[in-house]
Amino acid sequence: MTQPVIDLRDVSRRYDDGPPALQDTSLTVRPGEAVAILGPSGSGKSTLLNLIAGLDRPDTGTITVDGVRVDQLGEAAAARYRRSKIGMVFQFFNLLDDLTVADNVALPAQLAGMARGEAHRRAAELLEVLDIDRHGRAYPGRLSGGERQRVAVARALMNRPPLILADEPTGALDTAAGDDVSRLLRDLNAEGQTLVVVTHDLALARSCTHRTVRIVDGRVAEDVSAEVAR
Repeated sequence: MTQPVIDLRDVSRRYDDGPPALQDTSLTVRPGEAVAILGPSGSGKSTLLNLIAGLDRPDTGTITVDGVRVDQLGEAAAARYRRSKIGMVFQFFNLLDDLTVADNVALPAQLAGMARGEAHRRAAELLEVLDIDRHGRAYPGRLSGGERQRVAVARALMNRPPLILADEPTGALDTAAGDDVSRLLRDLNAEGQTLVVVTHDLALARSCTHRTVRIVDGRVAEDVSAEVAR
């Protein structure tokens, strides 16, 4: 049987003296799956994303992503892990306004040690595939929200990561741009990319994922597979 891309076992995380943000949570995601993590604010879904990304560490339990024990990584190793294993797409894009679109996309590869020329060739390929190559020399501030999110997706794909994590990827977009990004995520998954999308938007979950995991009070309350809406 194919090894999972994500394997969380009995993971718990508590902050200060409050209730657990996650409690005894287990989750498996296999290669090529598209999974939506749903839940209200404060349910633990952002904590789950941060733990998978190595931005936080659990109090108990184990986290393995593409063969890496993420819960055992130090700060420097976690940064290397994110560069090689994770592509992240954020609600507010997190692009660097003083870099061109092409430079934003190429940056993860250059940080990973790729030569500048090679990184920019790879960035140009991605910008063309995502239909934003005409904006390569522009700065992010001149682009629409939907275009900036496409740039963010291109950047996430730069190092060919086995896993894309998207945190409310349509939350800052209007309906038309949100639908565009939803189709893009669906297309990426159709090509074999593993996706985990954290969202409160059930329509987004239905349109670009085929499995929904609902988190309530730090626990998995529901895990349902369904066909992606086309």
